Amino acid sequence: MVEIRSKLVLASASPRRLSLLDRIGLAPDLLNPADIDETPLKRETPRRLAIRLAEGKADKAKEAPLVKGLGDGVYILGADTVVGLGRRILPKAETHQDAKDCLALLSGRSHWVYSAVCLLGPDGKKNTRCSETKVRFKRLSRDDIETYLKCEEWRGKAGGYAIQGRAEAFVRYLAGSHSGVIGLPLYETVTLLQGAGFPVYHHWMTQTSDMI
Repeated sequence: MVEIRSKLVLASASPRRLSLLDRIGLAPDLLNPADIDETPLKRETPRRLAIRLAEGKADKAKEAPLVKGLGDGVYILGADTVVGLGRRILPKAETHQDAKDCLALLSGRSHWVYSAVCLLGPDGKKNTRCSETKVRFKRLSRDDIETYLKCEEWRGKAGGYAIQGRAEAFVRYLAGSHSGVIGLPLYETVTLLQGAGFPVYHHWMTQTSDMI
């Protein structure tokens, strides 16, 4: 009987998500970004949007020729992160004004970061989890905002900031998943992979670590 090797596909080209997987000793066999419409639906909550987009990315990646070419034993991860202020969905900032507006709204207030991950297993089963992290920013001065805008870390980031960069200096309080705020909740990701039969620990045992 021929053993089928497990293969991991990440439906994203995000260097942040790739780096997070690397932290836990996982390297995707294929990066297959899934381009889908991320426009929120009417009355859609931030949490529901994150889940819908993560599932949509995984579903779309499943149909990609490169993914189908991997054959059997394929696990597909789709992920998305949404920043919410109450029921309000903050955009992924593409312009200075987008980021400035987001930071002004977040200044001195708590917000929620919803980071969903969807796993499609080789058996076709779909499972999704969503981390919910509460983040509180200090009150931002005009200089805080203007200086941060110049560093360009905000571009393309949900809520107009990247917690893994300079914006971490704005965080007074965080309760939940730090990796989820970055873009991929690691606890939820590993739980899904293990539950679906992906050999996470085998990868840990067969890779060397640079940690002392």
